[in-house]
Amino acid sequence: MTFRRPDRDPERPVYVISVAASIVSVHPRTLRIYEEEGFICPARTPSNIRLYSENDVRRVMWIRHLTQNLGVNLAGVRILFELEERLGTRILERLYTEAEIDRDAASAEAVEPAAAASAATS
Repeated sequence: MTFRRPDRDPERPVYVISVAASIVSVHPRTLRIYEEEGFICPARTPSNIRLYSENDVRRVMWIRHLTQNLGVNLAGVRILFELEERLGTRILERLYTEAEIDRDAASAEAVEPAAAASAATS
């Protein structure tokens, strides 16, 4: 017998703040700051507990990638999100793809001199 999960709805709020924070490897305070800044808007239960959706978690992952890997500050992140929304294009995906290509090229360049050095000593 195979257990089948129902389709996930990325809009459905399911994660409490501690779980969402651990998924994206941030402190819960960081999620609160992102909420105060308007980057995410978690749902609230009747007892005022924040619940984060898959989309909220994905958005925080983008923020972390932009700030930590690309050196964009939060004001820049806000501008990128606004541009993406206004233009209806995937600016963030393009930035991520470019960063991946640059990283792959840098690692390939680092491997080539090492391979040449080891071949020369053989």
